[in-house]
Amino acid sequence: MALKRFSQTPLSAPEPADADPAVWQEALHDPNPARRRQAVRRLASIPGGLSCLADRLEAEPDVSVLEVMLRELVCAATPEARAALIRGLRSDNATLRNATLDALKQRPDQAALLIEQLLQDADPDVRILTLNLLGALALPQTETWLIQVLRQDPHVNVCATAVDLLCEVGTEAARPVLEAVARRFADEPYLQFAVKQALQRIDRVA
Repeated sequence: MALKRFSQTPLSAPEPADADPAVWQEALHDPNPARRRQAVRRLASIPGGLSCLADRLEAEPDVSVLEVMLRELVCAATPEARAALIRGLRSDNATLRNATLDALKQRPDQAALLIEQLLQDADPDVRILTLNLLGALALPQTETWLIQVLRQDPHVNVCATAVDLLCEVGTEAARPVLEAVARRFADEPYLQFAVKQALQRIDRVA
């Protein structure tokens, strides 16, 4: 008996409209988080897709989807993606803020490109958040940025956060600005204590 030839048609057809941003933009609203994660990955590789991800950040309710979105934006490293990440750090949504921080911690090279801008942000809470990020990144420019903050920032809590970090990374180069900030905030007990700790640390490592 002759053998029958079976069709070589694949068992499943490829996704339709694979490069159509509209299809995947619609999928960002699918009830299934797995489908939304798939849409995020596809949009990240399609021209115009990053705008869809940036626009969806505030509305995405699932942390696993949000993490994929932020990871793709960090990796994209475009001006548009960086602007979206900055909005994430400024957000009133604590989940989005923390997820944005975590995504940036995974890519110190990309995070470093945002530090200068974020340290000039009008919101002191954003500047403090940026300093906390800086402390986690261990970048070679860290001390330089901290010295810059102490020279320029008018907010006592921002300066106190910078001093706390200098307790860990400060060198002799930071001594003059630490002494200056102690004089500037002479009536702030915690800052006085933190400056003393930072100077003692510098004396130990000198």
